[in-house]
Amino acid sequence: MAEAHQAVAFQFTVTPEGIDLQLSHQALTEIYLSGVRSWKKRIVRLKNSVITGVYPASPSSWLFVVIAILATMYTRSDPSMGLIAKIQEHLPVSQSMSTQCQALLSAVLFSTMLWLLLIFTMRMCLKQLLCYHRWIFEQHGKMSNTTKVWVALVRIFSGRKPLLYSYQGSLPNLPVPVIKDTVKRYMESVRPLMDDTEYERMAKLAAEFETGLGNRLQWYLKLKALWSSNYVSDWWEEYVYLRGRSPIMVNSNYYGMDFLYVTPTPIQAARAGNSIHAFFLYRQKLNREEIKPSRIPGTVIPLCAAQYERMFNTTRTPGEETDTLQHWQDSDHIAVYHRGRYFRLKVYQAGRLLCPREIEFQIQRILDDPTPPSKGEANLGALTAGDRTPWAKARAKYFSSGVNKRSLDCIEKAAFFVTLDDDEQGMRGDDPAASLDNYAKALLHGKCYDRWFDKSFQVVYFSNGKKGINAEHAWADGPVLSHVWEYTLATDCFQLGYNEEGHCKGEVDSSLPRPQKLNWEIPPECEEQISQSLAVAQALADDVDMHVFAFRDFGKGKIKKCRVSPDAFIQIALQMAYYRDRGTFCLTYESSMTRLFREGRTETVRSCTNETTAFIRAMEGGEAADVCRRLFRTASEKHQHLNRMAATGAGIDRHLFCLYVVSKYLGVESPFLKEVLSEPWRLSTSQIPFQQLNLFDIIRYPEYVSCGGGFGPVADDGYGVAYSILGENMINFHVSCKHSCPDTDAHRFGERIRKALHDLLDLLGPNQKEPNNTEERRPEVKKNL
Repeated sequence: MAEAHQAVAFQFTVTPEGIDLQLSHQALTEIYLSGVRSWKKRIVRLKNSVITGVYPASPSSWLFVVIAILATMYTRSDPSMGLIAKIQEHLPVSQSMSTQCQALLSAVLFSTMLWLLLIFTMRMCLKQLLCYHRWIFEQHGKMSNTTKVWVALVRIFSGRKPLLYSYQGSLPNLPVPVIKDTVKRYMESVRPLMDDTEYERMAKLAAEFETGLGNRLQWYLKLKALWSSNYVSDWWEEYVYLRGRSPIMVNSNYYGMDFLYVTPTPIQAARAGNSIHAFFLYRQKLNREEIKPSRIPGTVIPLCAAQYERMFNTTRTPGEETDTLQHWQDSDHIAVYHRGRYFRLKVYQAGRLLCPREIEFQIQRILDDPTPPSKGEANLGALTAGDRTPWAKARAKYFSSGVNKRSLDCIEKAAFFVTLDDDEQGMRGDDPAASLDNYAKALLHGKCYDRWFDKSFQVVYFSNGKKGINAEHAWADGPVLSHVWEYTLATDCFQLGYNEEGHCKGEVDSSLPRPQKLNWEIPPECEEQISQSLAVAQALADDVDMHVFAFRDFGKGKIKKCRVSPDAFIQIALQMAYYRDRGTFCLTYESSMTRLFREGRTETVRSCTNETTAFIRAMEGGEAADVCRRLFRTASEKHQHLNRMAATGAGIDRHLFCLYVVSKYLGVESPFLKEVLSEPWRLSTSQIPFQQLNLFDIIRYPEYVSCGGGFGPVADDGYGVAYSILGENMINFHVSCKHSCPDTDAHRFGERIRKALHDLLDLLGPNQKEPNNTEERRPEVKKNL
């Protein structure tokens, strides 16, 4: 094949006259330009490492300190109090160096040490300042004097023009909570879910754990916290994500949707061209650390950016006992799937990123390629959708050498994965509700064999120009993926745009080599394993019940007029909906971030509280409106308090999880921890935040809103609910459950949510008398998937 020959830099043949060596000028040029590009990236990384390493100072401040010290020396002052002379005495220099040069060198060394000491001091001061969290508990509009001084100091010590990772060294470590406090909060959280007998039994187990084994486990955990940056994150990644042996499709991966009402172009290749180009523009900004550090909205408080490091060029590699995450520093290609075939598409030519029109041209080549799949290739992706151990064994046996290894490397080392889907998706037709449900299922699991679920993320382009994204969960949480997704949506439409025919703008280089089709040699035994994995994945996919709807009757605008946190309002509505659906309450998981701390990920807010259940029982029992409003305010305040406790490192579940891991390492059993960790989350919820409001103008272009994203159900007999608050008048919901459970129904639960939202607004509407004290605090800390 022509493209295979172009990939070879030289060929040789043995003749009677000797060896005939033939060099490919084009291939050698590509190798040279690839090396130049690689070295440019190394230089950029080195420069950014220096800038980040000395932050909050700047490299130029070193020169200022040196000049200042030398200037004081020339005035015959000694700012070093004799240290410069001591350094000069012990300099291992040649005798030929003059005394003046030795004094100058000693002054420069002293200035450098002073500069480094100042940097260390500033960084430690900033780290101590960021340990202050009282601001998050203060009432809205009532900032204390202490907090005002603190904000001013944070601004002073934060420096100017920080890079993406500038704050990493200044973020505090996640604190280990007091075990007594964690046990107390846990017992409070399960009280509404247990009768008196069960609660007394659990209280006894908790007391025995707190006074006995718990203290021993806590000692080891504190030791780990002193040694590591974050005492939770590495164990959370390994034991919750990478050690899971069940399929990651549906159970772990999650998805994000395109614009709800707008499709910028109906041409599949054109949409892919602009979007893929936008992803690589984002990667360039990421590599140069030009992305602004994330902060708590409306504040100067930075959030940890560690999760951005493995966004691109990353894959999850299956293992028999545990998977691993592999990350490469660079990749100049993407892997593309279309109609059972895999292609390697280079996005750099002669050291430059292909323009959108060129990428569209290459994608169209793949769409027009009539080559049939190799034997066993069509359903190959099902291996990533099935159980992990069979995939690990198949990978080691059939993909560890030869052509299969080379082709698999092309997929795993790609910047990301692309699927060109033959189906049409989006909100369309006479039944837009059903089409959104099908759209969600297409992004969550597709046909099970037409995705590559191990990649950090994969983008799906449908035949009508719609697109979506599916992400592996171990490397990062929802807000990080949402950040790049928002950027690519906005760049695609508002910056790159399309011509009148719907094609990408720009010109095509006619010398572009064709995308390379990957070759495979799949033996019958491997085909049998592919079929088995596909059967497992298909059964799981068929069991998923999805319902997606855009709630436009009202949004956070009206909710805030009721002086209520929108998140608390929605969470209480979800509790009410579940109670009406099942006639009882359940253990509820709401994801909250801990990115105020270094390498922080998530913590659980247990949204089903005594206060919430009391309010719902009063509402359902027909209590007076004034009584219900008072109980609602109490429940809302409690929810906000739990959310802030979780965000500031005083949650329940991550602490207990780590204590359980320590107990397993020590080989000791804890009846209390075993019972805690075995409790099912029958209602799992998460808010997907909308972060980059500056990229969209929802007021002028209200149709350019995404429908958010979602995930599969966590429990076989429970619901998964993702929601996103867009603008002032819209809330999107993604509800998931399983058909195999007779007690759950995603559409029925969606109706319960709608009804609960309306009932709460009717209770709290602006025409009702407002309380004197507001429960809405200073900025709302949000949320993770």
